[in-house]
This record gives sequence, structure tokens and C-alpha cells, in this order.
Amino acid sequence: MSNIKILGECLKNIPWEDKPAGCKAPVWRFSQNPIINRNPLPDVTRIFNSAVISHNGGFIGVFRGEQRNGIPHIYLGMSNNALDWQFDPKKIQFTDKNGEPFMPPYAYDPRLVKVGDIYYIIWCQDSFGPTIGIAETTDFRTFTRIDNPFLPYNRNAVLFPRKINGNYVMLSRPCDDGHTAFGDIFLSESPDMEFWGHHRHVMGRSGNWWESLKIGGGAAPIETDKGWLIFYHGVVNTCNGYVYSIGVAILDTDEPSRVLHRCENYILTPEEWYEERGFVPNVCFPCATLTDADTGRIAIYYGCADSYVSIAFTTVQEIYDYILAHDKLQPGDDAVGVR
Repeated sequence: MSNIKILGECLKNIPWEDKPAGCKAPVWRFSQNPIINRNPLPDVTRIFNSAVISHNGGFIGVFRGEQRNGIPHIYLGMSNNALDWQFDPKKIQFTDKNGEPFMPPYAYDPRLVKVGDIYYIIWCQDSFGPTIGIAETTDFRTFTRIDNPFLPYNRNAVLFPRKINGNYVMLSRPCDDGHTAFGDIFLSESPDMEFWGHHRHVMGRSGNWWESLKIGGGAAPIETDKGWLIFYHGVVNTCNGYVYSIGVAILDTDEPSRVLHRCENYILTPEEWYEERGFVPNVCFPCATLTDADTGRIAIYYGCADSYVSIAFTTVQEIYDYILAHDKLQPGDDAVGVR
């Protein structure tokens, strides 16, 4: 197997736990999971499907908070160790470009990605049907919304952490207006974060049982010297409902609609009580990673059963070796996704 390196910053204080003795899987769970339990705030019953990032020597995150009225919104959290979180009890107050209040009717499954000097929050909201909302911030005090990038219906938008060929690039999953029973991952480009086009198909569902119904973007892509490493979710429909697992693939550096390697196996599927039992059972849903380029360590943040937040660990070398050992491209994966 060839060596692989993360192209990015070092993160000396990345949360970490060594691989347990006897563990044969390429990814292992934190022994103290879940790191966020139910009823984290007086008016929030559950936090899950949330994203974190390193910031000013510590960590900051955007969190899906289910209010007691059942409407999800995004809350801000801060931590010194990325494990123990303090949350602002008030949901993030979004404004328009004139500084006037501009709140979405609801907002859920946020991602948080830094591109240049700007932090972008991307989430799913209503705009005459479910679609993508975006806001930008530089100080995590003011949050200015940008025009929605897509028409309804769309979910699971994930921004790349740098421009590619001069354009911003984002993954998304077109959907319907319900709990979509289908879905592939697409890619779109923008010169300015407002006008989006050059849409390309990236990956489709497969014959692998765990991703046979639909797939969707997860954490922001990780740049390596072998391509973009992505953790995504795959869904299967069983006699007892949907099951969400975590998969992994590598996309071409300069043409990320081309899949270079795709792991046939899931790397994490619901097995622990906090993944199997909750408001929506049998869900492992990745939304963020923390990485350390020096050691190759990766901490994967994922939502569990629409009720909790947990962490799993791997290294870039271990996950790369596992991908290559179980590499199975699907028809069209290695082509530029245009018809």
C-alpha cells in the first residue's frame, strides 16, 4: 500500500483515543460516547447531526437543536477539547446583507466549513420546499445569509474547504418534498457563492445493501495528496425502516466529480445503543471531521439516532488502506458526471 498524507493544518489538540486492542475495523468509537446527550438546553430536547471546527486554539460548532415545539434550528457551541460543549441557549440569529433579521422557518443538519478567511454555515431549510440555506461569518457574532444556492428540492449540501479551478464547489443531494426514498450525490460550482452551475453527477446508489436506497454528503472533504477523502452516508430500507451507515470514497483533486476509489463496505453502521435506539433509530450520520496533518489523525463527528452526537476515530493511512483493500467503483463513478 502507498503512503497518503493530509494536506492541511496541524491540530495538536485534536480529540483522540488510541485504537482498542483487538479492534479489526478501520474506524473505532470513542469509549465515552455519546458526547452530547438528550435535553442539553432548557428549550432543546435533542442535539444531533452537527458540525464542529477548530477556532482560536479551541473549537466551535453549529448544532442542530430540536426545540420543544418540534421545530429544528441551529445553535452555537464552544469547547476547549471538542468533547465537552457549552451552548448558547438562544438559536443563531441570522440577518440579511443589510443587517436586518432574516430567520429561516426551520434549519437542520448544518455543516461548518472555512474557505479562506470566511466561515460558511450550510443547512437545509424551507424555501417553498426543502432546499439549502447558507450564511457567512468571520467572528461567530454576526451571521449574514447568502441567497439560497438551489431551487427546491435539495438536501445534504457540503462545501469544499477551498476553491477548485477558481470556483467554490459544493456537494448536494437533490430530493423530493418528503423523506426522500432515492438520491445521488451531485456537485455544483460558483464563482461567488451566489450563482451556481456546472452541475455534475458524482456518485450514485449502489448494489451494496447498506447504500442501495440513497446516499448523501457528510463531512467536508479532506484534501490529501491522493485526492479528496469524503465520508458520506448511505441508506438501506429494511422491514423495520431506514438504516443510515457511513461510507468513504476518494474524489479526484482537480475534477471532483470523478471518483477515484470507493469502498464497497461501510465503515460504521448502527451497533451501539445510542445509534440503534433514539427518536429515529438506526442512524449514523456524519457531519464533520477534525484532522491533524502531522499525525494523520481524523476524528469523525456523527449524529446518532436523531438523539445524540458521538465521535469515531481513524487515521488517514488506515482508512486509505481499507478503501484500497475493498475498492469497488460503480458504473460511471470514474467519469465526469455530464450527460
